[in-house]
Order: sequence, then C-alpha cells, then structure tokens
Amino acid sequence: MRIDLHIHTRPRSSCSQIDPRELLLQARRVGLDGLCLTEHQDVWSPREVEEMAREGGIQIFRGNEITTNQGDILVFGYEENVKGVVMIQELRKRVESGGGLMIAAHPFRGFLLFGIAQLQMKVEEACQRTLFQYVDGVEILNGKVTDPENEMARQVAERLGLLAVAGSDAHRIDEVGRGVTILERRVRNEGELIEELRARRFTTEWHR
Repeated sequence: MRIDLHIHTRPRSSCSQIDPRELLLQARRVGLDGLCLTEHQDVWSPREVEEMAREGGIQIFRGNEITTNQGDILVFGYEENVKGVVMIQELRKRVESGGGLMIAAHPFRGFLLFGIAQLQMKVEEACQRTLFQYVDGVEILNGKVTDPENEMARQVAERLGLLAVAGSDAHRIDEVGRGVTILERRVRNEGELIEELRARRFTTEWHR
C-alpha cells in the first residue's frame, strides 16, 4: 500500500497551495493508495476525512505536524490541536498515553543553507540531539530538503534504531508522492497504520 505520509492543504495550512479536491486527483494520478493529511497543528475531523475518501476513492489518514522546542514532529493517533510551541517532553507524554506515534519531520532542514559537509557534523554528533530521545521514527526522505540532509537523517535513524519513513511534505500539487512509504499490508485507519509502522512492515521510495 503506497502512502504519502506528509501532505499539507489549504486553507488549513496557510503555507500550502494545494486544494484538497485537486489533491485527490493528483494522488490517484501518481499511483498512491493512501495519503496522510498532516496540517500544521490542525487535525481534520473523522467525518471530513471519510467524506473526502468516499469522493476521491482513496484511503485518507489524519495526522498533525506539531511545533516543539526541538523541531517539527509528525504525530499520528493524537486528536488534540496543539497551538503554539510545546515542549517535546510534554508532547511525548500526551501522545504516548493515547497510543500515538511521533516522527521527527525533516530533522536536518536547518542545514539547507550551509550544507552538512561544510559544517562537518558527524553522525555521532547528530545522534546526540535531544529530539531523537522522544520520537519513534525519523523522516529520512522529505521533499523539502537536500539529499545530504535526507542522508544524514537516514544514518541517524539507522544508528539509533528508529523507524525510517518517507513523505513528500507537499505544499504544491506537483510535489505529492515524491516520498512514499510502502506498507506490506493494507490498512483502514490510523490505528492500523501505526501498528504497521511500529512493526516495520514497510519500505520507502523516492521520486525527485
């Protein structure tokens, strides 16, 4: 099951240009079986998502991109709309108590201007970031960062034994499906999605 785990739409994410109805068409066009709506600190309601899924003929899951003091976190299986910046330790308690999953989104995007090689950061140093103590996984393929930044994320996930997922981080329609997480089994809801990710029954795929 081919899923893009990281997509933003307008007007819920003010930085996005993607109309939800256009997203459904594009998702099918690029061969996705499912997608996750991960707006910035705004969770879609189950009813809205069910209606969209019926209309679009594609499985839709709900997520949330939450801003923490340690960076942006993709959260699945957590219903609360968290506003402002939250301490990652507090978010971890809340999400964990509800059985949710936390993924570090584009954890090395801050190196976009300078480049990892120029800063000479080593994987061992990167692994020491507080962020990685509180997440279940890392986004190793993200459409908004450079290849070296994605590679550093991959190496950190591998070194720390964290889940390594892919998502496009789409804000434009042509970006949908750039990063795909491919599940071995079909899932019907966020609970099953989390179960499959935790069990590591997936691979990732990248399209520039």
